Amino acid sequence: MGNTIGIMFGFLGGTIFASEGGYKVLQHPNPNREYQRLSEAKWFLALRWCEEFPTPAGILNYQSQLSFYNQAALRVGENNFLPPDHRQEIFHRCLSLPAGTTANYSIFTTDGRSFRTLEVMGIDIDPRYGRVAIVRSL
Repeated sequence: MGNTIGIMFGFLGGTIFASEGGYKVLQHPNPNREYQRLSEAKWFLALRWCEEFPTPAGILNYQSQLSFYNQAALRVGENNFLPPDHRQEIFHRCLSLPAGTTANYSIFTTDGRSFRTLEVMGIDIDPRYGRVAIVRSL
């Protein structure tokens, strides 16, 4: 592969550049790692973005499943982080947002006296699968 750069852009705090053989991510620990599809490079940066938070964070797909979650979410438990009965509403919230913008979503306890707040951001990683929601506890 030559060193010619075709496109360079930022995505979730990282930088992706295209060259003759595919896509590279500047923040990747292996500088020679090349992705054949742009969506694979974006997916790497989405995972990296979630992993950087000390609070629970994850990626919610259109089927209301967590495709990925970080160590903090693992510690509290997937269902405690994002209760299944809230996932569809959270995902629909991301669909109404312009790509890359955020909104807050509150989950109240069963007694209704306290709540926790989640930040929801809709991003487009792969046009084959549509938008995903990146969710993190605030």
